[in-house]
Amino acid sequence: MTNPLPLVVENLTFRYRDRQETAIRDISFSANPGEILLVAGASGCGKTTLIRCINGLIPRSYKGEVTGRVLVYGEEPQTWPLSRISQKIGTVLQDPERQILGTKVLNEVAFGLENLGLPRAEIYQRADDAMRFLNILHLRERETFNLSGGEKQKVALAGVLAMRPSILLLDEPLASLDPASALETLSMVRMLADEGMSVVMIEHRVEDVMKVNPERVMFMTEGEVRYLGPLDGLSKVVNYHEVKLPAEVIIARAAQDPPPVEIDVLPGRAGAGPESEPLVRFEDVAFGYDRDVEVLHGINLDIRRGDVVAVLGPNGAGKTTFVKHAIGLLKPKSGRVLVNGQDTKDASVAEIASTLGYVFQSPSHMLFAQTVYDELAFGPKNLKHSPEEIEKEVKEALETVNLEEREQDPPLALSFGQQKRVSIAAILAMRSRILVMDEPTAGQDYQNYMSFMDSILQMPGFESILFITHDVDMAVIYANRVILVANGRIEADGKPHEVLSDLDLLKACRVVPTTLLAANLERLPLTGRFMRAEALAHVS
Repeated sequence: MTNPLPLVVENLTFRYRDRQETAIRDISFSANPGEILLVAGASGCGKTTLIRCINGLIPRSYKGEVTGRVLVYGEEPQTWPLSRISQKIGTVLQDPERQILGTKVLNEVAFGLENLGLPRAEIYQRADDAMRFLNILHLRERETFNLSGGEKQKVALAGVLAMRPSILLLDEPLASLDPASALETLSMVRMLADEGMSVVMIEHRVEDVMKVNPERVMFMTEGEVRYLGPLDGLSKVVNYHEVKLPAEVIIARAAQDPPPVEIDVLPGRAGAGPESEPLVRFEDVAFGYDRDVEVLHGINLDIRRGDVVAVLGPNGAGKTTFVKHAIGLLKPKSGRVLVNGQDTKDASVAEIASTLGYVFQSPSHMLFAQTVYDELAFGPKNLKHSPEEIEKEVKEALETVNLEEREQDPPLALSFGQQKRVSIAAILAMRSRILVMDEPTAGQDYQNYMSFMDSILQMPGFESILFITHDVDMAVIYANRVILVANGRIEADGKPHEVLSDLDLLKACRVVPTTLLAANLERLPLTGRFMRAEALAHVS
């Protein structure tokens, strides 16, 4: 008798209790030992719902109507206790904030093992092995609250790997990781699969996952499977706007289409120029969360009208800490930050918000209202906008992020990617002069984030935009200025084609060149600037 497969999904359909439409419909597939199955598709298409059905969160935590079945080694896990499920199926959630419970890293990684009642010595051994495998043993005694988003992602993964499951479910594992960490994580996932683990990985960064040769890919659209098969067949069933394919593939395809329309970047930047008063100024800023440990060292820079700034650098480099000083959430230990000429030490966060709107890395830090509409109207109401203005601002913000149909939905009932767009729309509705976004593309499919970035850059109200990102192509396509941050210092600050052509510096800052960056550098003598792949297709 042959051994049953690790995972079989048969005719699975699910509808959430508070929704009219089904989230997933008639999904069938199996996962083999030693296989990486990549699951891709638009934000909100049902990928996370599928994961919840497999790991038992549906029907335990999320209620609704389910038909079909999930088999784990030939058994239906709905009847299993959670302790048994966690030993067979490990899950790393999209937002690590929702997964981390321990205050110290070691406690967090050991949490599941303690609940299994394992001997103390074995708990320490397995926890340390998992941290060593992910190269985060140096974080062992750190407080989880003070970790960067990427470091939290690695800690969440370590806690799952310490349980030694045979099936690993990864929901956007690369979303918060710097490019070098993403490649290292993918290599480790490949190693785990090669040792016999079954891996189901939801990921929008398809081009990155291609580097570790997933055995199969599943592409989902509106709750249904549109493609299931080898990776090389994916490009035949999706267009280059839906999934980020390698740049030269997009260039070859886009050559058959009309050239893209040039967008008018920051029409609200009137009066911009090197002599204009900076919107934000950092003067020799230093900061540390602990009295004896400095995170930022001597930061000096100006942000002016017309700047579209991409901030790149490794996890834990101080990027978010640096940006939080601009909005007054953090105050310098020494030096000063000026917003519109006013020292942030003398201004409240509310006062700064009318000038500078900030989108947090984790949407769960921002969302609280009963409906998406209420969420978006909250900021403008506090800024004393008129009811007519608020109506118009909310409507335009929803259109920009492609969520017009969701205004009466509870924000926290949406997918992570949709929540991220709601948090961006909440700031857009406030009409701040400067927009600051921390990882705006996390949890977003390629088509959605290209669409809302195009829209944001053309909004007349903004005079400057700054975004922290691990997506090098975001900097290539949208930025007119790139800042590299590493070890709490600014390592480079200049035009994208100047900063991103220094490959040794990129390597030192854990930034991995992409196929789009390579295509742009190759054509730079012809173009004189960086362009998106669709535009490069028409350069001769």
